Amino acid sequence: MSNNVYGIDLGTSNIKVYCKLTGKTLNEKNTIAIVNKNQMYAYGDAAYAMYEKAPEHIHVSFPIVNGVIADFNNMQTMMFELLEKHTKGKARGAEFIVAVPTDITEVEKKAFFDIFYKSKMRPKSVQLCEKPLADAVGLGLDVNEPTGRMIVDIGADTTEISVISLSGLVLSDLLHFGGNRIDESIISYIRRNNELVIGKKTAKALKEELGSGIPGMENSMIVVGRDVVSGLPIEMEVTAETVYEAIRENLNSICTSIKMILEKTPPELARDIIRSGIYITGGASQIHDLSTLFTQITNIKVNSCELPEESAVRGLNKIVSDDKYSHLGYSMKTKIYK
Repeated sequence: MSNNVYGIDLGTSNIKVYCKLTGKTLNEKNTIAIVNKNQMYAYGDAAYAMYEKAPEHIHVSFPIVNGVIADFNNMQTMMFELLEKHTKGKARGAEFIVAVPTDITEVEKKAFFDIFYKSKMRPKSVQLCEKPLADAVGLGLDVNEPTGRMIVDIGADTTEISVISLSGLVLSDLLHFGGNRIDESIISYIRRNNELVIGKKTAKALKEELGSGIPGMENSMIVVGRDVVSGLPIEMEVTAETVYEAIRENLNSICTSIKMILEKTPPELARDIIRSGIYITGGASQIHDLSTLFTQITNIKVNSCELPEESAVRGLNKIVSDDKYSHLGYSMKTKIYK
């Protein structure tokens, strides 16, 4: 690979871009604001700042839903503008390697491929890489070894639970469930039990500040919402216990799925997982004491990492930089464009 290579992780909540030439990683919100139905008004962090605050004529949306591209044209336009702005035109004619979820259709994977292959950037080449493998490499694991590893990636709209060995996926399950569903559960619980209507940004802040995998946290947070009875905005103190009760069932659902994958795992690989532990990553994995909850449920130690939302793009960094992992990328061009 040349020096002009970009590793791209198109997450539901954030876009992460690694540039091999500079060695830097760009992390921006995967959000776009549209006016007049088809004209881009803002994108990235600027568009996210408008979310839940914009007037009717400005439509703020997330181009990726449930881990797949839901709005191809806007996603492609936004990606081009983002790369043009931050690379000053150097992305044109570059090579791209894109992380994709495992349990999606070939058509959905082709959309990730076409975002770049059929763009104004006229790339030299476009490759895809299974996201669990990129995560594992980003976590510092040698995926080429005949050793079983379990990766649990909890994103905004999806949770991907995978067992990998010898550069391949042995088992994988993609749940259409993640941090956004947890936010919605907090909104519903507080409306039902506290008669307070809060926004998604407030719910996300509560999750990040007070969310916990096990009960016992004693913190609290003052939030502003609309009183259901009077209809007026009010301040209210929300406790960590309230947030725990709101998200408990969601976390138990992830635990159940992890147990189901472990039950299907071949014995020799299961032995490796018990020795090395379960690796958790993704933005929503930062909920307090989540690793403690998973350990209680599975009796297996759980490994976390710093900046888990960037583990996949860190893996893409190594894949484009180290020949040892270059085989993890593959092209759809030979399959589709004949």
